[in-house]
Formats: sequence, C-alpha cells, structure tokens
Amino acid sequence: MGSLDHHHNGLFGKEPWWKDATFYQVYPASFKDSNGDGWGDLQGVLSEIDYLHDLGVDVVWLSPIFESPQKDMGYDVSDYQKVYAPYGTVEDVDSLIRACHDRGMKLILDLVVNHTSVEHEWFKESRSSKTNPKRDWYIWKPARYDADGNRMPPTNWRGYFACPTWTWDEHTQEYYLHLYDPDQPDLNWETKECREAIYENTMRFWLDRGVDGFRIDTVNKYSKRTEYVDAPVTDPTSPDQPAPEMWCNGPRIHEFIREMRAKALAPYGAVSVGELSNTPLTSQVLPYVSAAAEQLDMVFEFSMIRLGTGGGFGAKYIYHPFPLSTLKAVVAKWQTFIEGTDGWTTAFCENHDNGRAVSRFGDTSTPELWAASAKTLALWQATLTGTLFLYQGQEIGMKNMPASWGIGEYRDIESGNFYAEAVRSGDAGRVRDTMDGLRILARDHSRIPFQWDDSANAGFAPDGARPWMRVHDEYRDINARKQAGDPESVLEFYKRVLRMRKQWRDVFIHGAFRLLEPDNEAVFSYVKESASAPGGATRKALVVLNFSKEDQPCIDAAETLGCKQAQVTLLIDTVTGCESAKEGSRTTLRPWQGRVYVNF
Repeated sequence: MGSLDHHHNGLFGKEPWWKDATFYQVYPASFKDSNGDGWGDLQGVLSEIDYLHDLGVDVVWLSPIFESPQKDMGYDVSDYQKVYAPYGTVEDVDSLIRACHDRGMKLILDLVVNHTSVEHEWFKESRSSKTNPKRDWYIWKPARYDADGNRMPPTNWRGYFACPTWTWDEHTQEYYLHLYDPDQPDLNWETKECREAIYENTMRFWLDRGVDGFRIDTVNKYSKRTEYVDAPVTDPTSPDQPAPEMWCNGPRIHEFIREMRAKALAPYGAVSVGELSNTPLTSQVLPYVSAAAEQLDMVFEFSMIRLGTGGGFGAKYIYHPFPLSTLKAVVAKWQTFIEGTDGWTTAFCENHDNGRAVSRFGDTSTPELWAASAKTLALWQATLTGTLFLYQGQEIGMKNMPASWGIGEYRDIESGNFYAEAVRSGDAGRVRDTMDGLRILARDHSRIPFQWDDSANAGFAPDGARPWMRVHDEYRDINARKQAGDPESVLEFYKRVLRMRKQWRDVFIHGAFRLLEPDNEAVFSYVKESASAPGGATRKALVVLNFSKEDQPCIDAAETLGCKQAQVTLLIDTVTGCESAKEGSRTTLRPWQGRVYVNF
C-alpha cells in the first residue's frame, strides 16, 4: 500500500480506515489475570476479546508487553523481541493478532524507542568501553568540574521523574543521558546504525508477525539539541532545571520520523499515533500530522488532559483547579486546528498516565452524579472530531483510587519520586499539597485492576490471588458484569454513543467544530457540521452538556441549528426516556445531563 493511498484525505476518494476507528487502550498488567499470579496477561486479554468487540472497539492498543525489569511498567525495554514472561509469550501475541483479525479488529503495540532499559544488550555493549561500536548508540558526555574541582554533570537539566538527566558511569568515566529514570538511557538517534537497528528490531519484527501499527511513545524527543548547554534557571530551589526545549521537537525530528515512516511503517501500511508532549502550538503540531508531510497519521496532544497539573516538572502534582471555560477553549483549539488542512486529530480524555476522567472532569460526589457525569463525558468524547481513543475502564466509569488510600498504595515511579521530593523539602504544606494532587492526577489511578464483576479481586484475578495493585473499594458497585445489559448503565450508554458516532460519522468524526457560549461556566455546548452529506445537504448536530450539579437552561436547538422546530430531532439523551420528545425548544437540563439535537 503506497503512502499516498494509506494517508490521503477525502480529495482522493475513500478516507483511511483509522480515521473512523475507535481505539481502546489495554494496560495489560491490570486488565485480566488468567493464571492467578496477580499480574494481568495476554491470555487474560484474549479471554475478553469479545467484550471489546461487543463494546464497539475497532483497534486494541496494548501498552508495553516486552521483556523488561519493570522499573517503569515496561517503558524500560530490555529485549524488543521477547515478551515479559508474566504477560506470556510471542505466540500469545500471535494468538491475539488472530483473535482481533478474526473479528474485523486490529492490534497495535506500544513502541518505546526514545530509550531502552540499562539491561538491554545494546546499552551493555555501549557502556562496556569508549571504543565499543555501539558506544554512540547512546548519549555519553564527559564530566564538567566547578572551580573547586568537584565533578558536575554535562548540563543542569531536570528529568521527568524528579531526578537529573545524567548518570555517572564509573567504568568508562562519563555520564549518559536519560530523560526519565537512570535505568532508562536515551538512544542516540543521530547514529544511523542505531536508527536502522530500531526499525529492524523493534518495528519490522512485529509488523512481520501481523501487528497493524504502533502507538509511538515520546515521539518528539528523538532529536535533541546537540550543543548540550545549561537550561536557564527557572526553579531556584533546585540544582536541576526543566529543559524540554533542549529535547522536544529538536532540529532533526521531522527528518527522523519521515525516515521511520518510509522505512518501517509505510511498506506495511501500518498506522501510527505519536505521543507528542510539550508541543503547545498548533503550528508545531501540524507538520507531524499533515498527510503531505508523510510523518505520523495522528498524535496525542496533551493540553486538555494535563489541565489541573502544575506543569511537567517540579510542581506537576500541585493541583490547580480550572473553570469549564478553560477546558472549552483548549478543546476548541485542538478540534479546529486541522480545519482547511490535510492534517488529522484525536479525541481522548483518559490514558495510563493520568487520573480517571470521571474523577477529574466529572462528579463522583454521589452515585447519581457519578453515573450522570460518566455518561455526559462519554457523549462529549463521542461527538468530537478526530479518531477516538478510550482507555480500559473508562467505559464503565472507573474512578480514581479512594482518597483514604495512603501513599503506600501508589506504585508508580513518578508518584513515589515526586512525593519523596516533597518530603525531602521539609515543607509540610508541600507534602500535603503533593498528596492532594496525587489523589486527583497520579498515573496510578488508571492502573488499578479492571473491575469485571463483584467476585473476589473484582474478577481481575482468581480468588486467592494477590493483585499487584489493590482493587478499588467500590468494585461491587462499579463493574462490567453489573452494567452489561442494563440500559441505564454507563457501559450500555458507551455502546450506544459509539454506534451513533459511526452512523453520523460525517458529523461527529469528520465534521467541523464550532464552540458556543465560551464563557458559560456550567454548560458546554457546540455545533458539529458535516462538510457534505448524501444528496449534498450538510448535516448539523447541536451538543449540549451540563457540566454542573445544578439544573441549567438548555440552548434553543432550532434557532442554533438554523431550522424549523419540526426539523429538530433529539438524537440522544443521557437521561433515558427523553428521546421520544421532539424537544427543540429551550428546556431544562438536569445536573450532568447531555443531549444531541440534529436538523434531520
């Protein structure tokens, strides 16, 4: 399949399949444990493949399953061609590929090639001597010395996990670079042989086995600025300074991604979605997703999902409340930036690196508002332009870990490091604020076991097993089995909105987004309009979402859609039983009620 055929826009005929697809991220450690060792596995995913198919999922994205010491949950790979034994085997991946393909679904893997584990053979060779052929497959630099002769790292950069970006290697007397944990040394993409090995060992190996593409981790960090100079001091309390400008969107990044596409992705017609952090300008994002540029099919841009955080570095987990108007402005920006271009966008509000959407953007203060807000968030996501990504448990409204749980239940390296940094500061207020922020934002919330049913371990693991993370206290109230078949449930509502999204693909997936009432702090409303529908008429939808716990007046649908009252149909409502009424006039929205009206 040629790159133009694979990545053309509508001008050339049929849209590429991945635009209309609903992707579902499986975090395998926490999805389903088939053998009772407390750790989710590939056989567990296989056992629930029909659950995903029934939900309406088109693509399963598997978070990293490769051989790894698991310092960062598999984002530290020691062998790209082996599967971490507790997950299963390469043959289990083959079985999962077949199971997906047999159901008309696809499977993508998580590609982690900014860095490896220190246990990877490439790094073992690289650190063995300065003359090893793989020495420059990683980034090594000599020490600096201060006026008193004390050894200092090559730069003052702070990494992502509350640690410096350089670690001293006693054996060869140099520092190596790692943007994340010291156990995750960065690969040197400047070295051609290293890039070729990445394409061959990490990509073609799996594409040859039938994998359909990749979610590409940290995709804009492969090209660093090679001067290796200090970052300006923006945090006087720390010796290490945030420096994403030194390694995000670097001088050769587009060249590297074009090469990756040409050599490894395009020959297989493989889909690519890149993780694009620290790229807040639309003008920076568009080159990555423009069809003509032949780089990535789509990317995750994180402005929306990072709302409430204190930036990416020192104060990341000090929570900052934000009004609905801020959320709306960010959504509108990233919904509209592709209009009039050959680019594409994505819609998502959960992943493995963030707290649960219903706990962050919804309302979990009562069971009624939990369910109402989970459905309204589902309606919001399903009516956005772009390719939709769901995260495991989102479809049943899984919540953050209970506030009563202490730091001991938080297993993630980042949570632990930021909390320890706060403790080291000796500032009791900072410790308290960090813990409060972790309760909302921590990566751990998305990683607790999936709630399948009300049996022991929430059905995640057999009775008697000890899950690697604690199961949520409320699993008997919130689980997939309880919701299946219940027309009032969050799960069944997700199935409905996913079907609706496909039926009205011209409006919801491909339509133009126009925000209404940007300053309304209670109701999130917008119009979606198709470019053209069968017969040439444009179809429009009005989406009205009450993001508050009070009744709110509903916008006038007929007036907003520019049609007669009789032409307005209520397409879907989060409150069951309202659809039969042709309610086009201004009516009241209940707390966390959402509706879609169409001019049809």
